[in-house]
This record gives sequence, structure tokens and C-alpha cells, in this order.
Amino acid sequence: MRVHTRLAALAALITAAGAAGLAAPSAATAQDPFIGPFGQVTTIASTVPGNGDQNPYGTVLIKHDEGDLRKGDVLVSNFNNAANLQGTGTTLVQVAPDGTASQFAQIDPNNLPGPCPGGVGLTTALTVLPGGWVVVGSLPTTDGSSATASAGCLLVLDKHGRVRETLAGDGINGPWDMTSASHGDHTDLYVTNVLNNTQAGGGNEVDEGTVLRISLRDGVGDEPPRRESTTVIGSGFGEKTDPSALVIGPTGVALNHDGTLYVADTVGNRITEIRHADTRPDSAGTGRVVTSGGDLNGPLGLARTPCGDLLTVNSLDGFIVETTPHGEQVAKFQLDSSGTGVPGAGALFGLAVDDNSGVYFVDDAGNQLDLFH
Repeated sequence: MRVHTRLAALAALITAAGAAGLAAPSAATAQDPFIGPFGQVTTIASTVPGNGDQNPYGTVLIKHDEGDLRKGDVLVSNFNNAANLQGTGTTLVQVAPDGTASQFAQIDPNNLPGPCPGGVGLTTALTVLPGGWVVVGSLPTTDGSSATASAGCLLVLDKHGRVRETLAGDGINGPWDMTSASHGDHTDLYVTNVLNNTQAGGGNEVDEGTVLRISLRDGVGDEPPRRESTTVIGSGFGEKTDPSALVIGPTGVALNHDGTLYVADTVGNRITEIRHADTRPDSAGTGRVVTSGGDLNGPLGLARTPCGDLLTVNSLDGFIVETTPHGEQVAKFQLDSSGTGVPGAGALFGLAVDDNSGVYFVDDAGNQLDLFH
């Protein structure tokens, strides 16, 4: 491993940007920022497997030993193939804290147990369910361009990396990011979708991005979980095609204990919240704005800290930003400053919080998993 120490002062307290309907933040935070003590970025391992896949997107911390999954390791999905064509990556890589990396799965688009319109191109949508079931999103292309992007699906893999089920249709259309919550013998997936008439927009913004709640019932024995219902709980999010990013739309999602779902609205450059996301029977639209503008700059991945603050990573400048649930942007740090254009642009995607170690994140600029601590 190698360590980069980036000298950067924490930002002064920044109030949430004034967007219509934005509630005024409180005068002070109740606790210090989670990332306040952090100042180092450590490279853990390369995320490039044997077949050369690159462009790491999804990032999830494994919480329990199950089959080939090891507690404390991080699972990463690759969006591009070895030729760097977007929407053609087929591998999941498992990385241990000591830097040991192994391929958890390589998915054969021609040998799937169910439909996945367009094939396989693994996205930021990645989660692990009880029993070691891994769910990963696919937004596939045939040539790396948005013109050939297809609806894709959610792929359900067992704890040994074998695809056992696909979830397609019924609102799944370009699954881009995801989180999950389990209760009893059920699990709810919260999935953002970015291909609703997006291609027809020809690069212009189309406000049809959605968030789905997909309810699953646990399988019996070795059977995978089964979809019971799908509910559109968020809609009207901005989305558009982009030559360098393939598509831009609602990305990171994180669920609070009270059922509030936070969404990184990338095109809108804001974080919104959908209240009662776990029970609501209908769409809340884009929800209530938590914070907008300020240090946000095209937020992508989103995660909650142990104290309930929200962490997002910027797609346009390589910064991580911490925001309280009340909308105060309380800290920032530049995780990546590479590139010949805007420093850090295009480098960051998924992230995962380890309460004891720090924040794991994928850095596309180096095709690696890093730890901010």
C-alpha cells in the first residue's frame, strides 16, 4: 500500500444553498464532522481483475462472513471492460483491508438465468443481503456509447458469485445506484433509474429519473429472494446522456432509521430526501431539498455516517462533502486532484463507511480502492 497525504484545511461551516423550498439550517451542528479528523488517503489495492475490467463504480462493505464473502472486505463492481468501453464491465472484485484482492465474480452475459435487456454492464448499484446474496445493477451498452444503452436489470448472485436470478422490467430501466434494508424475512431495495426517455433527449436534460422500492421475500433454503412488489417512490429527477459519463442522473441513495431516503440528485447538484420511503404507496416526486449548491459539485455516491450525517463525492472536482440531515455542509476534503483539466473531475463514484477505519471509495482515475482516514 502507498499513502498520499493531501494538505487541505477543512472548510468553514457552510449553510445550505438557497433552493426553493429549502428549510433554514440550524445555527450549529450537534457534533463534530465525522471526516473532521481525517487527513490521509491510502491506496488499498487495484480493482482491475485478470480480464482487465476497469472503471470501478459500486462499493459496499461486507458485514458478515458468508460463503466466499468475508466480513470487513469491500466488494467493488467494474463498469468498463479492458478496452475501456462503458457499460461492458462484467466483474466484481473483493478487496481485503490488507490489500489482498480477488475476483468474486465474472458474469457471462450469454449465460444468465433470466432476462437482462441489453446484457451486462455493472453499475454503482451494489448491495449485499442477508445470507450473502449480492445484488448488482446492470446498465449495458454494446459499444460504450449512450446510443446503445439498454434497460438492463438487477443481477442476484449467491455467496459464491454465481448469478441465480435477474430482476428486470416493472420500472427497472438503467439501474444506477442502490441501497437496501432488511426486516424479518423481507428486504427492500431502493434503486435509482436513469434511462427513462433519456436517450431521446439527445444530451438535453429529461426530468424522468425515478427511485423504486423493490420488496423481496427471502428464499427458502438455497433459493434466491423473490420480488413481491415494486413501487415508484421518487420521480421527476433530471437525467441526461453524456459522452464522458454515458449518462448522468440520480445516483447515491442512503436510508435513515426513520424511513427517510436521501438521494444524490446529480443533475440538480443537490441532496433531496424522500420521507416514509419504506412505507409510502406512491411517488414523492423529487422530495424535499436537504442542501443544494455550496461545496456540492455533481454529487454521485452517498453514504450515512454513524452520527447520521451524509457523505457525498463530487463528480466534477474530486471532493468529498459532509452534510448534516438539517442541510449544513460542515466539512470537505479533496480525495483526488489528478487530471490535466479540472483536478479530480471524473475520478469518484461509490463509497462505503467503515465506522472503525474510515471511508472506502473507488478512484476511477487510478482504478483502485482507497481509504480516507
